[in-house]
Amino acid sequence: MLVSVLASGSEGNSTYLKIGNKNILIDIGMNNKYIATKLGELGVETKDIDYVFITHTHTDHTGAMKVFFKKNTPFVFVDEKMMIELPFLEDYPNLCFDSDEMDFGDFKVEPFRTSHDAPGSRGYIFKEGDKSFVYVTDTGYINHKLFDKLSNHDLYVFESNHDVEMLMHGPYPPWLKKRIRGDEGHLSNNQCGFYLSKFIGPKTKEIALAHLSHENNSPELAMKTVKNELEENGIEFNNIIIAKQRERTDLIKL
Repeated sequence: MLVSVLASGSEGNSTYLKIGNKNILIDIGMNNKYIATKLGELGVETKDIDYVFITHTHTDHTGAMKVFFKKNTPFVFVDEKMMIELPFLEDYPNLCFDSDEMDFGDFKVEPFRTSHDAPGSRGYIFKEGDKSFVYVTDTGYINHKLFDKLSNHDLYVFESNHDVEMLMHGPYPPWLKKRIRGDEGHLSNNQCGFYLSKFIGPKTKEIALAHLSHENNSPELAMKTVKNELEENGIEFNNIIIAKQRERTDLIKL
């Protein structure tokens, strides 16, 4: 399994996976020129994409879908609840609805519920043999019932959206601050570190902190806070990178 976060942040989000001979995207939020360029750096063309998995309907995760699907026809997986906000998919020939666990032969995909102000929002677990990868952003909290399911995976791309102090003393209006901090908002750096302290296990190799706010966070602050939170919970883990808005990560090989 190969993973590269192509873009992560409020401007747009997309992550590339290669599992066996299949090419996969999680979300298509950046413009198609950007996605094509970043895929090209990996030796992949947009027409090579076999599957697309959508986490939720907000435009920073779906904004480029219409244009992408005019030129390419991968199988796209969504939650049925998303269709109310993605009506253009109704006539798309390769539309598929998520189930509890999907078996693609060489790999499996398991969606799980996230808590965000978008219908049917979800994260994903990708499994290939004994390797596994968890993708979770855009959630206000993580239900404790998911803790076992999300524990001890090889790679986590995990939301570390904001620093609470920066958010509360920043320029956002009160209603937006309340939304971001709410149960259907975004994970703070401290929340990210706390949850990861529960999930990191013996097989965990790498973590990418994702969906950092440009206004209410910084890569340095996110990294420091998450590591401090891990240490306070008895976890020493240093193989952490930052997923950036306009710079893809190196390929992560599992």
